[in-house]
Amino acid sequence: MHASWRRTLSVPSTAAVDAPGTSRQWHFLDNADDVAATGVEPAGTLLCVHGNPTWSYLWRTLLAGATSPSTLAAGGPWRVVAVDQLDMGFSERTGTFRRLEDRITDLGDLTAALHLDGPVVTVGHDWGGIISLGWADRHRDQLAGVVLTNTAVHPAGFSLPPALKLALHPAIHRWGTTTSAAFLRVTHALAQPALAPEVRDAFMAPYRTALRRAGVGNFVADIPAAESHPSRAALEEVSSGIRTLGVPALMMWGPKDPVFSDRYLRDLLSRMPHADVHRFEGAGHLVQEDRDIATPAFDWLAKNVVAPGGRAPGDVAPGGRAAGPADAPESDAGPFRPMLAELDARRNDHSTAIVDMVPAAGRAATRDRAGSPASGQGSGSSPRSVSWADLARDVDDLAAGLADLGVRGGDRVSLLVPPGITLTTLIYACLRLGAVIVVADAGLGTKGMSRAIKGAGPAYLIGIERALAGARLYNWPGVKVCSEDFTPAMDATKRKLLNVAATVPQLLANGRVMHLAASAPAMGSPGADDDAAVLFTSGSTGPAKGVVYTHRRLAAMRDTLKAAYKLEAGTALVAGFAPFALLGPALGATSVTPDMDVTAPRTLTAAALADAAAAIDATVVFASPAALVNVVATAAQLTDTHKTALAGVEIVLSAGAPLGEPLLAQVQDLTPQATLHTPYGMTEALPVTDISLAGIREAGAGNGVCVGMPVSGATVAVAPLTPEGGVDPEPTTRANVTGEILVRAPHVKERYDRLWITQEQSASIPGWHRSGDVGHFDDAGRLWVEGRLAHILTTPAGVRTPVAGELAAEQVPGVARAAVVGVGPAGVQAAVAVVETVPPAKHSGLAGTGLAAQLRSAAAGVGLELSAVLVIDAMPTDIRHNSKIDRTALSAWASRMLAGEKAGRP
Repeated sequence: MHASWRRTLSVPSTAAVDAPGTSRQWHFLDNADDVAATGVEPAGTLLCVHGNPTWSYLWRTLLAGATSPSTLAAGGPWRVVAVDQLDMGFSERTGTFRRLEDRITDLGDLTAALHLDGPVVTVGHDWGGIISLGWADRHRDQLAGVVLTNTAVHPAGFSLPPALKLALHPAIHRWGTTTSAAFLRVTHALAQPALAPEVRDAFMAPYRTALRRAGVGNFVADIPAAESHPSRAALEEVSSGIRTLGVPALMMWGPKDPVFSDRYLRDLLSRMPHADVHRFEGAGHLVQEDRDIATPAFDWLAKNVVAPGGRAPGDVAPGGRAAGPADAPESDAGPFRPMLAELDARRNDHSTAIVDMVPAAGRAATRDRAGSPASGQGSGSSPRSVSWADLARDVDDLAAGLADLGVRGGDRVSLLVPPGITLTTLIYACLRLGAVIVVADAGLGTKGMSRAIKGAGPAYLIGIERALAGARLYNWPGVKVCSEDFTPAMDATKRKLLNVAATVPQLLANGRVMHLAASAPAMGSPGADDDAAVLFTSGSTGPAKGVVYTHRRLAAMRDTLKAAYKLEAGTALVAGFAPFALLGPALGATSVTPDMDVTAPRTLTAAALADAAAAIDATVVFASPAALVNVVATAAQLTDTHKTALAGVEIVLSAGAPLGEPLLAQVQDLTPQATLHTPYGMTEALPVTDISLAGIREAGAGNGVCVGMPVSGATVAVAPLTPEGGVDPEPTTRANVTGEILVRAPHVKERYDRLWITQEQSASIPGWHRSGDVGHFDDAGRLWVEGRLAHILTTPAGVRTPVAGELAAEQVPGVARAAVVGVGPAGVQAAVAVVETVPPAKHSGLAGTGLAAQLRSAAAGVGLELSAVLVIDAMPTDIRHNSKIDRTALSAWASRMLAGEKAGRP
């Protein structure tokens, strides 16, 4: 921390706790000299307010970054004033008990003495958050924006966090906060990872004695947890006042904070719904120490407050988001047809809409008008089905029941129900209401699901009993609804245990009664650009990301699939990949989910696929690569009847990971009349390109996996790689230029959810979505995928991509799967092949001499020099696809292995 930043100032106090004429000595950090040295007028002032028990040192990265070259280039510099609140840091120990109202007044006294006249952006953390918001509410004429990090405004109905309850306990409070330094040590221990010793010492510096810690204890005692607390009125004033601030807001959050958890973020968003949010997965309470907040903060200020292009402070785009490039109209989106249009058009159609093949024990029950199982829903493992007319009726009834429960347009509803009739009905009922569906499937694993659900912050959570048990165990948010009825004997017990407000059958029945009595609540029609869904990525390249789709973009995905594969009404679709079962009603396609565990694609057998095809006379099959691997492996169990059913299939689609020509050829043998397609895409945009088996054969071997030509409505380009492994932001479609794959289409996601930094990076090349994949076009204009941008190797010989080497390795006899990873510092990385063998290796380590020689030779054939070859018993893959290899984890594992360390599991 620069000594030149340190300032002191005697400030007349107007706080009620002080006698008239009293002045207080403030200590604060101020980069005014740095700003003056730039010779440029500051864009404004950041007024930074720390919490308890930190001090202005917390904001040192903002002080340093405010005059950096990048900030200057983006409309800076910024003056930064980071205060030490009275009785805290190195400011005066007043000997008074200063309450929230006093502290807000204190801050106003200081800014008046400093002659801060705007534009001012307040920055707050912990209890400094509510104090900074109080200043903001009372100085609106100066206010240009608000930045918050882990803080709270303590809404009614929330209990105090356990850590603060303990700190307030009479037997603990004085000793824990004042007599000893325990409260400080516990706070510092919340850093992720641990603070460096010199940083911890710096945070301790102002609080070495009990006398200097009095403010720490008083701050804790002033938490207005109870209605009768003296500071409650001031808190309520701020909590309600911020609803009308109307200025740009940024919230940067550490989700692992045991004090200010995500529920406080959700509350803040209910009061400031226009705010941009970034949740730093893995960061905790001291998010400023855990992550770089300065770089994104100044980037955000440049785009939302400085606004070089022209938006004045306080202007907010429709829908609550800050205006920007994403608000430009979609010229190629075409007319909007709602997702429920096809279902509404078939209200009088009694042909089959959906068939479930899953055994009764593994599914939730959907009821008909009389409360009995829907048409064809018997017991045991026989298929059950619902007609288009019944589905339309059930969607209306369930929407009415959900509305009666309290679900409103814009509310987030997490759906933890297996694919089938119940889930489909729930999804379309939510779309009817304008509620936002949150889909975080069990394929993310328990930890991944928990991160996703807490991050999305649903107001309602609907799930099977097992999911509700998980919700209780992991404290997932939302009013709980069970997707199935409880048995009468267990009803009261389970409801209480799982905190269930209702069941789906009850909501259906309630809605049915209301419709019959013409008393169903009115439901507004959601707008085309309202949020419709938050879909989570597989988590194969880091924590799963929430991807927001509007109604328009969901409909565009439907229309793209329809155009690309001629999925007209009347198509019969087998969905071995859950999302496409849910698109069935929107396409007008009869759909069936095979008898499989959809969270484990490898559980799909050839017989189960054929049974599903036979149930609806299927014309289209969609299955993941891992599912098709097992279908081929279990083909011997097919009967003549099974083979006949598969012979009627006209199209087979598989996406999620590359499929080799040999496997596709085996699938072709099972579906002799079908055209095989492997569309390329991602959760953020699917499909993007498409190629058939014939196209793969025509393309032949090359550097990567050929994924074909762009589908209808999609445009693809690449941003060339630089020699250092970066990206040149000038898009090109020139042949044989390797770069990051860029996508533009009406069905590309609206944004990443509560990941402002990630969204800005993905849209940093104007007009394009940066996919994170690397590839090139061939001379025929076909796209080839060479790997992930995060997985490229920067070797002494230049940049190398991994997929060509991996494909070559997988042609070596005995190799099941291969990954090529870089080991060592960027620029001098060594290429290392890690392979999974058949049979699996008993021990992970260096490959045998013979296998290593074959793999080196294979890699050399595609221009890649391997420095080492390792074998592993099982590749680290994502759960959802069972096929996407975590090369980042594998690279770290290989580094440990080659260094002779205990490698453990990747």
